[in-house]
Amino acid sequence: MFKPISLYIGLRYTRARRSNHFISFIALVSMIGLTLGVAVLITVLSVMNGFDRELKNRVLGMIPQATVSSTQILTNWPELAKKIEQHEHVKGVAPFTQLQGMLTAQGQVAGIMVSGIEPEYEKKVSIIQDHMVEGSIDRLKKGEFGIVLGKQMTDSLGLGLNDNITLVLPEATPSPAGVVPRFKRFKIVGIFSIGAEVDSMMGYIALNDASTLLRLPDGAQGVRLKLDDIFLAPQVADDIVKDLPSNFYASNWTFTHGNLFSAIQMEKAMVSLLLFLIVLVAAFNIVSSLVMVVTDKKSDIAILRTLGASPSTITRIFMVQGTIIGVIGTVSGAILGIIFASSISSFIGWINTAFGLNLFDAYFINYLPSYLRWQDVVVIVCLSLLLSFLATIYPAFRAAKTQPAEALRYE
Repeated sequence: MFKPISLYIGLRYTRARRSNHFISFIALVSMIGLTLGVAVLITVLSVMNGFDRELKNRVLGMIPQATVSSTQILTNWPELAKKIEQHEHVKGVAPFTQLQGMLTAQGQVAGIMVSGIEPEYEKKVSIIQDHMVEGSIDRLKKGEFGIVLGKQMTDSLGLGLNDNITLVLPEATPSPAGVVPRFKRFKIVGIFSIGAEVDSMMGYIALNDASTLLRLPDGAQGVRLKLDDIFLAPQVADDIVKDLPSNFYASNWTFTHGNLFSAIQMEKAMVSLLLFLIVLVAAFNIVSSLVMVVTDKKSDIAILRTLGASPSTITRIFMVQGTIIGVIGTVSGAILGIIFASSISSFIGWINTAFGLNLFDAYFINYLPSYLRWQDVVVIVCLSLLLSFLATIYPAFRAAKTQPAEALRYE
């Protein structure tokens, strides 16, 4: 079978045992370094992509992506909703009325942000219906004073479906006994579990019940929007408000969670850069390894030159050898990285549960997410192969400049 002489000799040099074991050790270290660098880079990027995805899908699936509110109660919010839905980037509109308060049950107290909603409209803008573990938001009906809470909240208060709970508002009401806070008893008609911080801080009641609690006319404080691209939220919200009366104002998710998203993006970029240095160091190890091989093989190079091998042939021989090290290290690292990225969530979750470490208490979700993007794998593999190839150029050209007479003078 035909095989180019440079490829044949390069493969033979790669497989052959060297008399200088230190050179073999350096080559092995550079291969292992490349493998670990690629594997760790793929794994860490997958984790950062996981945080990015969970922020978009879970947290931003529950909180408003954009809102249009008014300083007056919107008694005609259905007309406003129809008008806003005509915008090309708006995929859903739902009314809301928000209030803050405290939940009390069995002697325990917890702060909460309660949203008054219309279940039929809320399904168009929120993912809550897809994450209900008990009950349904459809049980939120006018005058029945039902409430939907997150599983973390109900677990912390020791409550379950159909239990009663008291909502206390931070407003005082005069009475013969003095000034007392306003409170209302609710029945838990649904429990949701998002797996994020919103499980312990958000609750839902019927829109009209929220108006009753706040002693306002039936209506809504504003409408929340679901967009086809969350990054267009500031622009879309501002465009909509421009065509409305002056008592309307806009808000969007960047006001509440923009810093968190920016921090994740910045951390992803910096961690990727630092870990890429591992791959770069491994590539430099390939350079040192090949330089030592060239020095060790000077007599072989001289003999090949004497037999008629051109400088370009000698160059290709050592480029083949260095490229093989890069290919093996990169492919091995990619395989390990894919395995690690696919299993790290369950593995870290098991460690967290088994040892009770509470590793994720400081984060907006209670587990370690991982999302493997094949585009990242392709980019990392291509960059690693390119660095490995570039690392072979200097040693290969140095080998090609070997003078046969000088190399064989003392042989």
